[in-house]
Amino acid sequence: MARRAREKSQTGIYHIMLRGIDKRNIFINDSDYEKFIEYIKKAKEKIEFTIYAYCLMTNHVHLLLKTESEEIGDVIRRITVGYAQYHNIKNGRTGHLFENRFKSEPVDTDDYFLIVLRYIHQNPIKAGMVERIEDYKWSSYNEYMKKNTLINSTFALNYFKDRQGLIEYMTEESEDKCLEFNPKKRYTDEELKETIYSLVDISILNTLDREARDNLLKSIKETTGASNRQLSRILKIGRGILDRIK
Repeated sequence: MARRAREKSQTGIYHIMLRGIDKRNIFINDSDYEKFIEYIKKAKEKIEFTIYAYCLMTNHVHLLLKTESEEIGDVIRRITVGYAQYHNIKNGRTGHLFENRFKSEPVDTDDYFLIVLRYIHQNPIKAGMVERIEDYKWSSYNEYMKKNTLINSTFALNYFKDRQGLIEYMTEESEDKCLEFNPKKRYTDEELKETIYSLVDISILNTLDREARDNLLKSIKETTGASNRQLSRILKIGRGILDRIK
């Protein structure tokens, strides 16, 4: 079966996630994290792209970046191929280090850019690795407090009155969910119908007030991960209603 085409960003900005194959650890010690950052710097010397945020976790990586003339796949290969070779030689292994197909989502609005920025930097807190966002060593959060860093901090800072505004936004509690938390599962219509019917009695949809109906629809969307188009067809409810429910 042919791969589904990667969704293109209208702004050139993408949220990228790289995972270790079979959930393998990508980073084992501090020198590994440092080497990965070094490969990002080397890639930037070869091709033009902008990094707005990164977070290096034990077995996966988040990047928020903007491509210029290069395709997003070429940018990621520039970063990962050299690091994978380094990792394999160092650890006496062969074969792939990263999953064959990295995950990506376009970041086409100002609001979503800020959500992804915060989500990436809060990853270590939500994983229980640190209690304070600034205590995690291998994210770009602390680079927002400096000058002349790997990232472009000006773009994000322009959304806020001052640096303190950015800090307050980045450190406030959130339920941000990006990329891997919103997979679009593939069901046949019959499978999806059976799944929904096993969860809720959808015959009550038309009897609920708007708030209760939207809460129920939100629950169905989050639980099934199905597309709004297919849910609209199965639930016999307007696509526009589902599109408005986040």
